[in-house]
Amino acid sequence: MEVNGQLHSNGLQMGILGFPRIEKIPCARDAVLHGAGGSVAAGLVHFLATSRVKRSCDVGMAGFVLTTLGSWFYCRYNNAKLRSQQKMIQDGIKNKVMYEGTNLDPTRKARDP
Repeated sequence: MEVNGQLHSNGLQMGILGFPRIEKIPCARDAVLHGAGGSVAAGLVHFLATSRVKRSCDVGMAGFVLTTLGSWFYCRYNNAKLRSQQKMIQDGIKNKVMYEGTNLDPTRKARDP
């Protein structure tokens, strides 16, 4: 494992202190940014409601974790769904090219009486 911009054994580019570069991981950057916003919002609202500093920091940290995880899983689910749809379309195009003009072509059966 090499550090500071070098590649790791699993192909991830490593950043400072040996941590992977977050902008290279799908959905990670957006999830952390959403988590930061959720943290500030949750902590600030709790502080304005109760004026308890330590508890507001705890609520802010919980807001960060929950918002980050929620955003991460939502993004990964949508990416997986998109990949599945793309694969289905690619297979359909491949089958269309393969069967076009043969007796197995479904559009030909629809046109022939």
